[in-house]
Amino acid sequence: MNGTGRVVGSTSDLMARIAKGWKPSRFLTNMSMAFFASAEDYVATKIFPICPVDFSTGFYYTFNKGDLARDNVQRKPKFGKVPPAQLGHTDGSYRCEVDQVIVGIDQIGTLNYQRANVPPSIDPKRTKNRFIVDQQLLHLDIMFADNFFKSGVWEHEFEGIASGTTPSGSQFIKFSDANSDPIRLLDDRKRQIKLDGRRMPNKLTLGYDTFNALKEHPDLLERVKFTGSTANPAKVNERVLAELFGVDEVKVLDATYNAAEEGQPDDMQFICEPDGALLSYTTPNPKLDEPSAGYIFTWDMLGNGNFMATDTFEGEGGTHSEFMEGLISTDMRKTCDDLACYLKKCV
Repeated sequence: MNGTGRVVGSTSDLMARIAKGWKPSRFLTNMSMAFFASAEDYVATKIFPICPVDFSTGFYYTFNKGDLARDNVQRKPKFGKVPPAQLGHTDGSYRCEVDQVIVGIDQIGTLNYQRANVPPSIDPKRTKNRFIVDQQLLHLDIMFADNFFKSGVWEHEFEGIASGTTPSGSQFIKFSDANSDPIRLLDDRKRQIKLDGRRMPNKLTLGYDTFNALKEHPDLLERVKFTGSTANPAKVNERVLAELFGVDEVKVLDATYNAAEEGQPDDMQFICEPDGALLSYTTPNPKLDEPSAGYIFTWDMLGNGNFMATDTFEGEGGTHSEFMEGLISTDMRKTCDDLACYLKKCV
C-alpha cells in the first residue's frame, strides 16, 4: 500500500503512472551487445615481467656477460697470488611516462537512467568505468607490439621465405609451407640463445596467423596424431606446441583494435603482427641475479599501489558534469638482445 491506500504495482497504479507519461522499459536486463574485448585477449603484462619502481625515471645495472662467463680461476703461484678477476658492469635506464584517458558523464542525463531503473548495461558510470579499463589494457598491448613484437626491434631477426628459394643467412622456410621444419628451426634458435645469453628460452609468443599455420603443419600433426581418442581427438594447441618446441609457455597474440581515426570507417586489425613470432627467455618476476630479454617498468603515479589507476573528478561549476579518468605509467624496455630472436613473415 502507498500513502493513498492504493496497492503499488496494481493495474490502477500502473495506469496512473502511464497517464503521467511513464513508459515501460522494453530493454532486456540480462544482455547487451558491447564489443569489449575479453580480458584474456590482452597479454602485454603476461609476456615480460613487471618491475614496479619508486621513481618515474632511474637506472639498473647490467653486469658484463663476458666477465661472468670467463674462467677466472688460475693456479696460485708459490709464495704469490693471482691477479684479481675483473667483474665489470654498465647501466641501463628507464623512464615511465604517464598516459591518460578521460570520459565525461552528464549528471542531469544520468538521472533519467537512475529513475527509470534501466538495465545495468547502459548505466553511464558502470559502462564508462568498463570502457576506461578496456582502453588501458588495449593501450598496453599496443605499447607491447611497438616495443617488443615487430620487425626492427630485436638484433637477432629472421625472415620467412617461400620454399622455392634456398634459405641463407637469417632466412627460413615459412611455417605455412609444408616443406618447412619449425621444430628444427626453433631448436637452432634455442641453441644460439643458450650460447649467447646463457639461458635456454622458456617462452614462445605467436602472432595469430603464425599460430594457425603451426596448428595445421603436417609435421606437427604427424607427431600428435596417435595421442588422441574418439572422445578427445588429437589437436595442436598452445600446450602441445610448448611440449613440441621445448618451452614452458606458448602465448597467442589475438587481441584486436580499430586502426581507423574517429569518424572514419572501422579498420579492425590484430594489435601485434599476425605473422610474427618471438622466442625469448624471461623471468616470471624481477630478480637481482637473473637476466631477462625484456622488462615492463611500472610507476605508481598516484601512490595507491597501482600503475593502472582510475579516478573521478567534478566538472566545472554549473556544467553538472563529472569525469572519469584512467592513468597508466609504464616503460616497456628491451633489456637483452642475446635472450630473444624475432621471426617475421612466418606465413
